[in-house]
Amino acid sequence: MSALSSSASSPTPLSASAPAAAAPAAPPTQAELLDFARRAAADTDLIASLPLDPQGRTWVRLDGPAGSEAWLIGWPPGTGTGWHDHADSVGAFVTAAGELTEHALAARLPTDGWKTLELTDGVDRSRRLPAGQGRAFGRHHVHEVLNESTERHAISVHAYYPPLPRIRRYSRTGQTLRLEHVERPEDWQ
Repeated sequence: MSALSSSASSPTPLSASAPAAAAPAAPPTQAELLDFARRAAADTDLIASLPLDPQGRTWVRLDGPAGSEAWLIGWPPGTGTGWHDHADSVGAFVTAAGELTEHALAARLPTDGWKTLELTDGVDRSRRLPAGQGRAFGRHHVHEVLNESTERHAISVHAYYPPLPRIRRYSRTGQTLRLEHVERPEDWQ
């Protein structure tokens, strides 16, 4: 696996000059993305190569399977992503070290044309993902990922296909979900 490293509030490549991957004959499935993330998370040399910052998340971009986008991410204690989705991409992630918590919505949201939604009762799902555990998810999966530890970094591997066309960021107050911002790849360059 080759890599570029960077650091900021959301994973972004260090350089826009990274070679573009050719379109695969068959796109990777969620299961294949999860398998890739598991294999990468088990690579102790790869995990040890990630520089960790006590203040902010760090990451290394990886070559994912069949033209997918992949990241190795370090999470300082108490950090998280905030509520977001990966638009039209399917994805998977596996915790390589420490433990992450995922809060997700088990509801199909409209993909476009809304700013505020009132969520119904019973749509919230939470799961703890210790080292070696992960999950795959479909398009428009709304979630937040957190390192709730107060003392220990967590490290995880993430893969998406197609490469992220956009990330929609949300705020949440009670049962109200509000679309706040849409990020596109050019915003990450």
